[in-house]
Amino acid sequence: MVPVGAGVGYAWDAPAPPVAAVSAASDEFPQLTPEVARKLDAVVRKVLAETKVPGVQVSLSAPGKGEYVRAFGVADKATGQPMTDGMLMRIGSETKTFTVTALLKLVDEGKIGLDDPIGKYIDGVPNGDRITLRMLAEMRSGLFNYSADDGFYKALTSDPRKPFTPQELLAYSFKHPVLFEPDAKFYYCNTNLILLGLVVEKISGQSLADNITKEVIEPAGLKHTLFPTGAEFPSPHAQGYTDQTATGKVEDSTDWDPSWGWAAGAMISDLADLRTWARVLATGELLTPATQAQRLKVIPALPDAGYGLGIFKIAGWVGHNGSLPGYGSLTVYLPESKATMVVLLNTDISYEGSEPSTVFGEAITRAITPHHVFTLPAQPVTGKN
Repeated sequence: MVPVGAGVGYAWDAPAPPVAAVSAASDEFPQLTPEVARKLDAVVRKVLAETKVPGVQVSLSAPGKGEYVRAFGVADKATGQPMTDGMLMRIGSETKTFTVTALLKLVDEGKIGLDDPIGKYIDGVPNGDRITLRMLAEMRSGLFNYSADDGFYKALTSDPRKPFTPQELLAYSFKHPVLFEPDAKFYYCNTNLILLGLVVEKISGQSLADNITKEVIEPAGLKHTLFPTGAEFPSPHAQGYTDQTATGKVEDSTDWDPSWGWAAGAMISDLADLRTWARVLATGELLTPATQAQRLKVIPALPDAGYGLGIFKIAGWVGHNGSLPGYGSLTVYLPESKATMVVLLNTDISYEGSEPSTVFGEAITRAITPHHVFTLPAQPVTGKN
């Protein structure tokens, strides 16, 4: 889940104590009866019409409460092919949850420490002797976000099928001065995850794609989730539509190369896998309890939102969103009810300054969990992921 405009980043001068937990009172997740399903259908259709999103997939579930799985709109505007709930989608910054999980598994194996400086593993990082792996995962490094660099944005939009290397991405960041002292504030920054991905590769001796596949995707039991090494996009998938283009006009971005997002945003998944991942991520199934507790120790990030180690906590919901040109996603878990919500859509075009996935998430939770309404503040949108 990117906060809106992850490419721009967002600085928040909040102090660093843990965010207080939302009260679990009046927290009952509703039985997903046919009547509730009809209400949700109406809510989703209304947002679909207002935002002009081509198509959306939605999944809601909780133990003993039933399931709500629906798809609305079209997967392909040219042919009118309907969206279905089995289609693969690019998940953008939800990739961060996989990269950080891979990193935390190395912590559990005693191969790295969260308070190790990044300079111990990667040379040439500004303030590399003082920025720790924990600060990178918490978005508190002070490094410039490479996807906010004008040269990067021009390179991406002028040739969106061009592959980028992690080193090229870091070069766009490191030519800028640091924005603030390490650990001084929250600033959502893709550069942080590129560095963590390189640490995973160096310490594991595997490519990031191989490590995430073997250490995260397979143990989590995910069947249709992958870390692409190029522009490959297995079928069935929805076509994606973006206005993050050289002309500003809407284009089909389905086959653009996602390597520019790499450890911060390149992955692909589907509705069923993400429903599983919501639970695995939030409950720490792949980690020791102590490491999971550190992951979930959120600090104030955006207004009314806390951020832990590559994970958000918003109104009690735990998880992440994502945005890549043409696609948006939201995967969250409500621990009190063991409920999951997944939203996948085939555009990243903002609506009144907000990510469209946030608009859907807010409308859905307002209808079914009014004491836990998911929302993210509107921010500028440029070069997202």
